[in-house]
Amino acid sequence: MADHDLKGFTEGTFTHDGATRRVLRLGTGPAVIIMAEIPGITPKVLEFAERVAAAGCTAVLPVLFGTPGRDASPAARGWPSTGRYMASSLWRVCVSREFTLLATGRSSRVVGWLRALAAAEHERCGGPGVGAVGMCLTGGFALAMATDERLVAPVLSQPSLPLPCTPGRAGAIDISPEELAVVRRRCEREGLQVLGLRFRGDRLAPGDRFAYLRRELGDAFVAVELDDSAANPEGARPPHSVLTEHLRDEPGQPTRQALDTVLDLFRTRLLGERPEANA
Repeated sequence: MADHDLKGFTEGTFTHDGATRRVLRLGTGPAVIIMAEIPGITPKVLEFAERVAAAGCTAVLPVLFGTPGRDASPAARGWPSTGRYMASSLWRVCVSREFTLLATGRSSRVVGWLRALAAAEHERCGGPGVGAVGMCLTGGFALAMATDERLVAPVLSQPSLPLPCTPGRAGAIDISPEELAVVRRRCEREGLQVLGLRFRGDRLAPGDRFAYLRRELGDAFVAVELDDSAANPEGARPPHSVLTEHLRDEPGQPTRQALDTVLDLFRTRLLGERPEANA
């Protein structure tokens, strides 16, 4: 796959609390904030955004790191170039005070900016609320954003923070206890549903993390856990990126079913459609 030229996407900026970042948009209808994984907004992430737009929503992609549209796969540029680009994106995250990689019981500071973006996009796009998808490093951001009642469809795809280098970190997620309590109350009182996606063998998004979310949120946490054999074999190993690099975009494939589950959540919560109408 070649670099994506961003054709069809509009570009702008959003500023909050002194921080200005680029934002890509595609489509019309209620907003869905799509937060990319390391190394950034790859062509596969943009393909997912196109699916969200085709479902009737506005895909909103904040540029948190990396170069939008750049294909980071080894097949495109070779391992040395890919490795340097991945390392560069990860280094920018590591040295940034906006991201919390290891601490437990705390959300990353960038979540405040993302909540403000979601509020602004809700005002811009209308609808009953906003959706959010976090992937890998940003996976838990969608959960922390759900303290805002405008966030009605949070999706956590392979949430990887805090980095699971100890058992305690593997069985936690990057949200403060106070914020998690707010989300729990929303689940109980408003019927908020939190969707989580992972491959069973993924050590970056361990099973203990999903078990923790089940304990904290009960039936409001809907877990989609896939066998590693369901991953696209052309993606980098081990399987990790459910909606992008390891998606097998064919009817009947478990990863395609996971993608359809995400889109059905947006159709139901943001567009008022019944999932069976899109089966």
